[in-house]
Amino acid sequence: MLCSFTRLAEQIKRGAGIRMSIAAFSEWLYNTHISQGIQSNTWIIPTVQSIHIIAISMLMGSAIVLDLKLAGFIARTESAAIVFRRYMPWLWAGLAILLLTGLVMIIGEPARELENWIFWTKMGLVVIAFFLTLIMRVPMLREDLGNQSRIWSLLVKPLGLLALAIWILIIFCGRWIAYAIV
Repeated sequence: MLCSFTRLAEQIKRGAGIRMSIAAFSEWLYNTHISQGIQSNTWIIPTVQSIHIIAISMLMGSAIVLDLKLAGFIARTESAAIVFRRYMPWLWAGLAILLLTGLVMIIGEPARELENWIFWTKMGLVVIAFFLTLIMRVPMLREDLGNQSRIWSLLVKPLGLLALAIWILIIFCGRWIAYAIV
């Protein structure tokens, strides 16, 4: 394992390029004991994928409620802060489970994930959706902004719909990873 890691470091030093570095890293990761253990137990990947899908439903259920609240389509009688405090922990828990299960899937099948442009598109979208969620947190927790604020009406509501669209794109990308040619 140390030898293969040294080979990977040498390729990166020689400037083999990002694509080559990812391929070399995937190969190194594939040959690690933990990756081999995941690969040799046929139940691990399907189980982890199932947990990953359950976590997607946790995250998406929360994101749908939060984003539709922002857009003014649901929970009109409740304050944004109350809705946020109720659903945001579910979103964070779902995201944490997704990161952990995703890591296991990457370790178990590194080339399928890391050498796939759809995977990297999905990761970029996750960062954007996460950033939008953090941006929207401030207005949702500030009761004084409410629906009266012009900024709230002009910026945050469309951002809620944009965030929802991005979360949906993330799901599509996740499914396409399995069918992309690497």
